[in-house]
Amino acid sequence: MERVPLWPGAVPGTGFQAQPLPAGFPDILIRNVARPEIRVFPPPAGVPSNGLSLLLLPGGAYSWVSILNEGIEVAARFGAMGYTTFVLVYRLPGEGWEQRADVPLADARRAVQVIRLDAARRQLRPDGIMAVGFSAGGHLAASLATGYGNRVFPAVDALDDSDARPAAVAAIYPVISLSPDLGHHDSTANLLGANPTAEQIARHSPALHVTADTPPMFLAHALDDPAVKPENTLVMMRAMTAAQRPVEVHMFEKGGHAFGAGRANQPNKAWPDLFHAWAQTQLS
Repeated sequence: MERVPLWPGAVPGTGFQAQPLPAGFPDILIRNVARPEIRVFPPPAGVPSNGLSLLLLPGGAYSWVSILNEGIEVAARFGAMGYTTFVLVYRLPGEGWEQRADVPLADARRAVQVIRLDAARRQLRPDGIMAVGFSAGGHLAASLATGYGNRVFPAVDALDDSDARPAAVAAIYPVISLSPDLGHHDSTANLLGANPTAEQIARHSPALHVTADTPPMFLAHALDDPAVKPENTLVMMRAMTAAQRPVEVHMFEKGGHAFGAGRANQPNKAWPDLFHAWAQTQLS
């Protein structure tokens, strides 16, 4: 696939240190991201483009990027519907970055800007860029929805000052709260460090930052999720409704965690079609 670096030169931020990988570490989980990029998946041959694009944000507890089930497989499902998908390989906060908690959001913002800059050449709508995140990537998607205007590093070039707002955002079995009673322990520790302050937790809990400018959101979760409590999705739903922002929520009875594009013979297999139908109402 085509691979597009987010920055033409040095990335913002310093301190990256590659971490040793355990023996037999699977190549479908990406670590040691020194240079973030987007991997481009146009619709397959014979499928006309619908002009819309999806920025996919795989999960991995901010410890790795789960490139297959929450990236490539989801890209294939949406490609069959005519979407052009961009899978983000973002920097991981525990790999030495000095401003560890800010690098994933910096990469997500920049990815939207890069996609929008190139939209005309790819015959895509510049107002049709949506973000879809899973698990910790769902936290990143919700953080992008509420923090797209927060330039967390000094500008590297003029593109850093361009519009980073996605038209809509989907968060699938997302981590939303980073509080000890509700959040996902590993995601919180990897993003913020071992002993985050209450201020750090609040700053990076996106439901606390929903405003009248937050893009419409689509949320999906399985009630039997053993890893990320479904209440995370309900917290985001309540924040969106309190701010009178468009939100659609699907709570599946079964599915567990990390079901990606959906599991065969389970109702959660329908979420991409549900999202597609919802997106048409938001972007018409």
